Amino acid sequence: MLKKSVSFLSSAGLLIAAAIWGFAFVIVKDSLDYIGAVWMLAFRFTIASIGLSLIYCRKFKLVTKKTLLRGCVLGFYLFMAYLVQTIGCKYTTAGKNAFLTTAYVFFIPLLLWIFTKQRPAWYVFFCALMSVTGIGLLALGTGDSGTVNSGDVLTLLCGIFYALHIIFTSKYNEEHDPVLLTVLQFIAASVLSWIVSPVFESSFPLEQIQNPKVITSMLYLGIFSTMIAFVLQNVGLKYLPSALASLLLSFESVFGVLFSTIILKEAVTLRMGIGCALIFMAVVLAQTLPDLTKKK
Repeated sequence: MLKKSVSFLSSAGLLIAAAIWGFAFVIVKDSLDYIGAVWMLAFRFTIASIGLSLIYCRKFKLVTKKTLLRGCVLGFYLFMAYLVQTIGCKYTTAGKNAFLTTAYVFFIPLLLWIFTKQRPAWYVFFCALMSVTGIGLLALGTGDSGTVNSGDVLTLLCGIFYALHIIFTSKYNEEHDPVLLTVLQFIAASVLSWIVSPVFESSFPLEQIQNPKVITSMLYLGIFSTMIAFVLQNVGLKYLPSALASLLLSFESVFGVLFSTIILKEAVTLRMGIGCALIFMAVVLAQTLPDLTKKK
């Protein structure tokens, strides 16, 4: 009974994390009307860094030069992923931004093929083809004369950085404390955000951050979407099979489209709906076929 309870709570935690990230697409899309993308990242990662540092301050005694360096590497990939995703959300819809982000599921085996020289299984290519078809229907189904806009391209690029982040996180977790690496990468990402913000954005948004709406949005992105969601993800991955955990987390894209349709009133055409369905089916198959193949 205890094992079932833990599994149920872990599954619920992953679905909550997916819902938090799905709603974050709406928050980001709305907040971009008030504050620049890079400034948004600076506040987001700073809030998450302070929160996690206060909770896990004792972990800092385990920091070594190697751990610090690898935390910075992960922080760079995380920063770049969020950067292109946030900027991309400015030029495309929140729903498309949510679904196109899931492309990282297919970039991971392809990048591992490059790094390890091991060819992925047949179903990886099948799922990738299904996903690319869905992405094409989704990206070209917005009434923009059949062209892929810059926001779509940036969001797909985000998937590559997310894939690199996941690959190297998995590798570094074998030698280092995952919680410590998480704290260090958040700090590194916040430092990069503060360095880059004055270059790509206008002056410090002093007036904007006094807006209660902006304050609420930044607190949500920092506390819920970054700090709490990552904790829920790490706990869920500890107690659930990776295939099931990845499947539950993939609902982030579903929640993203759902919230953007309800709250932002974004239109979803039949063509876009078919595209979303193909991407979601590809994600599900990519996570379940490996286990089914092994059982056979």
